[in-house]
Amino acid sequence: MSQTPAPSPHPTLRAQAAALASGATTSEQLVQAALERIAAHQAAGGHAYVGTVDAAAALQAARTADAERAAGRVPSLLAGLPVSIKDLFDVQGQVTQAGSAGPVPGTQPAAADAPAVARLRAAGAVLLGRTNMSEFAFSGLGLNPHHGTPAHPHDAARITGGSSSGAAVSVALGMADVALGTDTGGSIRIPSAFCGLTGFKPTARRVPLAGAYPLSRSLDSAGPLARSVDCCAIVDAVLSGEPLQGAEATPPLAGLRLGVTHDLVLDGLDAEVAAAFDAALARLSAAGAEIVDFGFAELRELPAINAAGGLVTAEAWQLHRARLEDPAQAARYDPRVAQRTRRGAAISAADYIDLLDARARLQAAARERLHGLDAWLMPTVPLLAPRLVDVAADDERFFAANARALRNPSAINFLDGCALSLPCGAPGDLPVGLSVAGLHGSDARVLQVGRAVEACLRAG
Repeated sequence: MSQTPAPSPHPTLRAQAAALASGATTSEQLVQAALERIAAHQAAGGHAYVGTVDAAAALQAARTADAERAAGRVPSLLAGLPVSIKDLFDVQGQVTQAGSAGPVPGTQPAAADAPAVARLRAAGAVLLGRTNMSEFAFSGLGLNPHHGTPAHPHDAARITGGSSSGAAVSVALGMADVALGTDTGGSIRIPSAFCGLTGFKPTARRVPLAGAYPLSRSLDSAGPLARSVDCCAIVDAVLSGEPLQGAEATPPLAGLRLGVTHDLVLDGLDAEVAAAFDAALARLSAAGAEIVDFGFAELRELPAINAAGGLVTAEAWQLHRARLEDPAQAARYDPRVAQRTRRGAAISAADYIDLLDARARLQAAARERLHGLDAWLMPTVPLLAPRLVDVAADDERFFAANARALRNPSAINFLDGCALSLPCGAPGDLPVGLSVAGLHGSDARVLQVGRAVEACLRAG
């Protein structure tokens, strides 16, 4: 495996909050440092952020956070910490482009924050700017022909994964302490896996999606890209409006039943991914976890179920149909996004109902197969981050890599589950992600188990 230098490490949210509480730093200092990194990144041709980063507003928000802290008002662990926002969410006074060549249809500067953004702001977070993404969030690779493609933080010749590509780079390079992203088929977990971060896709609808430009009404969810499971739990509590759980102590691994199936999700792994996954399982087993092999043959039906494009394509076509039927508007689309979306025209109402029925059937199968397990483990993505040159110019390679990247994480979305991706590769190697997944509503348990898995893997 190629050896690559990792970006400089940056503190977790809890460590940053402790530094603020002790007076070791200020929000203004943290935000200023992040802004300086953004400026250097952009000066070097980086594409993590889109549009203009409003440094003056961010610094004023940081000064306000410092004044509030001095007065004893600290609304959350996020208070005073710099956060990036995927260019899918409305931010008051800003125009949402969703990674496209222009504003999303009918969009003027937003009159109000999206609820997810409003909750971050109410928690005291300092909003830095909007991050780059695959156009309309419709790709797992993160390429963007309109705003440039963010380079991999460990190897600039590689892609970051998508669709939350800029979000991952903003955190990996210290240009934000955490990023708000979305996940329809892996758009939080793929870039987290590729870039050595921890990302959490919650159960859909736990975090409100009003004010976020949709891709698939059935599959969309919103969550954080961060540096640890605890960071993800802190942000998830803010976004969901639920109490922060599991922060008091990391549960022991001994006695946990962690399921592994060879059906579909272990097919065709890159050798480096297979080695990292096997090594992670061995360490978890040695620490006392019970690795339980289980069959889930129904997963092998997913390629056929989604052969015409699946729910995401049908629902994206409904949203974009009028514009894609207008040649002038269609010409403004990323051609690959337009091509994937147009496939939805061939999905009939009967086909769509068949998809919903198949989804319900596989969800029932998942409840049976995962019964008695504390979590389901798999490689987040079956491949290492591809080189940009290998996917940028060749449609066949692009679509093949995109399908591979989406295969494992999209299974969780289809099953309406939740999942963490956390790093499991060796230091110095290209990152590999380990997925800790669960069924609908098991978010708190997945985060709890994720803490134990992370502690074991980091101890080694």
